[in-house]
Amino acid sequence: MDKIKFVTDEGETVEFYVEEQTRVNGTDYLLVTDSMDDEANAYILKDSSDETDPEADYVMVEDDVELEAMSKVFSQMMDDVDIEM
Repeated sequence: MDKIKFVTDEGETVEFYVEEQTRVNGTDYLLVTDSMDDEANAYILKDSSDETDPEADYVMVEDDVELEAMSKVFSQMMDDVDIEM
């Protein structure tokens, strides 16, 4: 399982495990967890970088409509996982 580092707005570096990834309407999304435990917290990140940027710039999805839609997408992709918001 891939692990990525994410820098918060406060400058803190946290690591997430990438559970799944997908592309919707030209935007890349990641479903990540903060641990490998069964009780891990899950987050959905989206790539907000431009195509010309050398690295992806992922931000947390905070819009409720987008979050709900992407939760459904990831739930369908991972039949055995229940994503609670």
